[in-house]
Amino acid sequence: MALVRLNPWQEFNAIQRQINRLFDEDIPTAFLDRGLSRVPAAELKETEDAIHLKLELPGIEAKDLDLQVTEKAVYLSGERKSEAKSEEKGAIKSEFHYGKFQRVIPLPARIQNTNVTADYKDGILNLTLPKAEEEKNKVVKVNLASSG
Repeated sequence: MALVRLNPWQEFNAIQRQINRLFDEDIPTAFLDRGLSRVPAAELKETEDAIHLKLELPGIEAKDLDLQVTEKAVYLSGERKSEAKSEEKGAIKSEFHYGKFQRVIPLPARIQNTNVTADYKDGILNLTLPKAEEEKNKVVKVNLASSG
């Protein structure tokens, strides 16, 4: 009879490999998205003078959007309305997401919310959010006196 040495970490390694394999497989997006509301994708770029925010809103008309800007955040809500259904018989499979959504995007610096400019074209909303004066001058050079 052969003596087999027990290695408790071997079981953990096997479980870790199984979990990794599970996440490597393609999980259907319909399974993951069920019950979750879709929010627009955002891209934020900060420059010395302003914050540039780009939001992806395909298929949504400007009249269906509510945009509010404070000194610290951007609030966006809206609704993607479904198209009128046809009377044709047959199965319909859709991966489009319809309904209401909302998103609050905190800003990395205070802005002048009275001077915000917006451009909405081809489902992309571009916001230019100028920084407040105190944010522009936030970096201060400190002179060091040497003692010696």
